Amino acid sequence: MRKGIHPKYMECTVTCACGHTFKTKATVPKIEIEICSACHPFYTGKQKYIDTEGRIEKFKKKYGYKEK
Repeated sequence: MRKGIHPKYMECTVTCACGHTFKTKATVPKIEIEICSACHPFYTGKQKYIDTEGRIEKFKKKYGYKEK
C-alpha cells in the first residue's frame, strides 16, 4: 500500500436520536444517526412513526384522513 494516502482509522462514537450510544471504528471521531437497532421497529417489534418533513400530515391532508 502507498503511504500517506489512506485516512486514519480510529475509534468512533455513534449517537442515535433516541439517546443510545455505542463505539465502533471509522475515519471520523463522531457520527450522529436518526435510527439505530435500539429504536428501529424491525428490531424492537414496536410500531413507531418517524415523521420527516411533515410527510404523515401531508398524506393525511391529501387523502382526507380524519382523526377519530
